[in-house]
Amino acid sequence: MPERKRVAVLADSDTRWKWGASTARRLVPDHQLAGYLLRGRATPTARQLGEVGVRADRLAEVTCAEFLAEIERERYDVVVLALVGGAVQAVLHGARALWPAPARRPVLVTGYVGVVYEKLADGLLLRHGADLVLANSRHDAERFRAVYEGVGADSGAVTETALPFLGGAPYEPAGSRSHTVVFAVQPSVPDHRADRAYLLERAVRHARKHPDREVLIKLRSKPGEHTTHLEEQPYQRLAERVPGGLPANCRLVYGNMSEVLDGTDLLVTVSSTAALESLHRSIPTAVLTDLGIREALGNHHFLGSGCLASWDQLDSGLLPEGDPVWLAAHGVRPAGTPGPTGPTGPTGPTDEAAAGAAAESDAYAVARAKVAGLLAAARLPSPAPHYTLTTAPGYLPGILARHRLAPDGTPLPGAARQEAGESRLRRRLRAHLREAARGAYRHGVQRVAPVIRRLGEL
Repeated sequence: MPERKRVAVLADSDTRWKWGASTARRLVPDHQLAGYLLRGRATPTARQLGEVGVRADRLAEVTCAEFLAEIERERYDVVVLALVGGAVQAVLHGARALWPAPARRPVLVTGYVGVVYEKLADGLLLRHGADLVLANSRHDAERFRAVYEGVGADSGAVTETALPFLGGAPYEPAGSRSHTVVFAVQPSVPDHRADRAYLLERAVRHARKHPDREVLIKLRSKPGEHTTHLEEQPYQRLAERVPGGLPANCRLVYGNMSEVLDGTDLLVTVSSTAALESLHRSIPTAVLTDLGIREALGNHHFLGSGCLASWDQLDSGLLPEGDPVWLAAHGVRPAGTPGPTGPTGPTGPTDEAAAGAAAESDAYAVARAKVAGLLAAARLPSPAPHYTLTTAPGYLPGILARHRLAPDGTPLPGAARQEAGESRLRRRLRAHLREAARGAYRHGVQRVAPVIRRLGEL
């Protein structure tokens, strides 16, 4: 029996952990998973990790320097970097310092958690240097390659896949059960209090207009917890100010998104990745236009999807359906849709035609084949990020310094000892600040709570 591959995932938030761990399972189905959480503002709590529902064989909180020491010592086969771009760049340069010449090193994989609607060039160039840069759709893969080729960088690492957590049974109409509408909120979209209060009020109005429906406000985090994006105006607090309170058929809920979608008849959001999960299951999905179709909201990503709608239209009974052409281009094949037959096992396709067929029937077949080929090599070349002290001398050193790395990617002198001492203090401080933030929200100190939360980032 072949030995199980050893895979490490480094993530810096709850959603990125979900993406990273799910990606590891798709790329290397039979593996031992070691999870690492990058210490910082958005380090997830145990509750958040439990809600994600993806577990590791072991889990530890680390700094960048500590993680680099781990992957040098533990000799993992594959490392998935589920991080913001700057952190990915730091690890890539750290790996370059560890393996400056061809060597037996882990395959380095990175990508994006969901919809890519901002900082496309910046985020991509910070990810360049990984062995695989995963794109969640054909649309994204084309854009990614264009960015790399536009600066003269190698685009061979770009690999088309799909969101790794798309799954679940195809949608079945409510029938005898209550028709359920789920409003999937986002921590920072929109970011203004008035806009967030407006969207909540419209969800409440929909519940009152349709007393036979259940309207669920799907929340991301509890006050005081951190996510990938800051949430300074939590819906929990706004709900307390709804005149007359929430109606009996409208309530706030937490939980794993896939499980929530099991009983959903209409998914409503501004631009959450939950829309793609919903569309994959053929659930009627509405991307709200009430606040306009704007890059700042991210809903422009859904142009042509057939899902753009307003609360007024939903109140009148509209149930949007995804456009099949748009879905195919954006990596969303409805659940249960058969794809062409082709080799989809761990070894992947054997020629270009088979690769195309396999990609249609299994979005990760080509990526698995690439990983298998890299693992089979005796040695891999040193990571080669596009950003170097020659191409970005005024940008790269600052990125590395934020993660306690010198311009050459090596840990700064004393960084490990300093970070170890600071980490203990920060953990205690973060715990106190989270509790203080919860208390501030509970007691209505709206202006103080965001300040308390930002202190936790220092």
